[in-house]
Amino acid sequence: MNIVDAATVMRVLSHRPRLLALGEPTHGEESLLAVRNTLFRQLVEQEGYRTIAIESDCLMGLIVDGYVTAGTGTLDEAMERGFSHEWGAFPGNRELVRWMRAYNEGRPAAEHVRFAGFDGPLEITGAQSPREALTGLHAYLAARVGKELLPCTEEELDRLLGTDGRWPDQAAMMNPSASVGRSPEADRLRLLADDLMALLEAQTPHLIATSTEEEWHRARLYGRTAVGLLRYHYWMADASPGRMPRLLGVRDSIMAANLLALAERGPALVASHNAHLQRSESSMSLGGEPFSWWSAGAIVSAHLGDAYAFLASAVGTIEHRGVGTPPPDTIEGILYARPPETCLLGTAELTGLLAEAAPAARVSPWFGYAPLDPAHVAQTDGLVFVKDARAA
Repeated sequence: MNIVDAATVMRVLSHRPRLLALGEPTHGEESLLAVRNTLFRQLVEQEGYRTIAIESDCLMGLIVDGYVTAGTGTLDEAMERGFSHEWGAFPGNRELVRWMRAYNEGRPAAEHVRFAGFDGPLEITGAQSPREALTGLHAYLAARVGKELLPCTEEELDRLLGTDGRWPDQAAMMNPSASVGRSPEADRLRLLADDLMALLEAQTPHLIATSTEEEWHRARLYGRTAVGLLRYHYWMADASPGRMPRLLGVRDSIMAANLLALAERGPALVASHNAHLQRSESSMSLGGEPFSWWSAGAIVSAHLGDAYAFLASAVGTIEHRGVGTPPPDTIEGILYARPPETCLLGTAELTGLLAEAAPAARVSPWFGYAPLDPAHVAQTDGLVFVKDARAA
């Protein structure tokens, strides 16, 4: 067993991946966030990584990136407005942003560390209005191409979008008819988003020549987000048996597209739930009905091959959540009986350790923690194990 540091990670992997994915079995546990933060600092200082991407709204993440790179706004504003899922309240995330801003202070832009969210602007129960993404893309194109090439005016977009509050209707999760995703306005917006993206691609040489690098990448982000959000709303309004797996798949497809775009720009550490980063097919049950879909990690791995690496994480106890000492016949139980407090095991080492044990699947008493599935071990590049996850 090894300590969890950048040098050991690179030795275990035997190469520097373009995207290094660090999973977690639950969100918000400070012990896991501390491991992530320490590893990112070392990857920046020792291995040339410059970006961290976390499972948070990709558009809100622009606020955090503006703060850490240019000092735009304040730390409090970045934490309040730059994270979705209420994750700006986690002390570990605040410490990450604080360190990134301090690291960038006085350094040239080429050496800056960058922050990115790679989730869509959505929760599983609802998605935001596509206004910011659609109007952002339209404004970018309108400033650079002739108006005769644009498929619509800004006024038409505003009329079709209507009030933003009608899009994220929580009732639509259980009642598809409450969604606006298949209204005539939404159907028209899907066509317009597609036409705007087609124009972005068709005008690539001109747009790159007349934009800064940041403007170009932001326009592509707006386009991906608009198309993905409208697709999510479309399936939110569906009443067929394929509705939930399509929604789950669309969300991870949005994540995957954002990660592949980040991979084009340089090596990045990706931090998210194991279920979004694993190569194995993901699954969950809602109302007793099982659903499966391919995660963002599985999609990205299929595209990048060895340039994508996935380290899963597991924990022994989360006492403040009612998760006690793991049964000795589970992966977590086997590792819990051994030192040290936090360790990293390569897949070959872990497979050898478990070869004669035939570990059972652990069952969590708390819905917010997903134990490691023994069947998924072979498709990881290693495992980070934290014995006891402690409250902040």
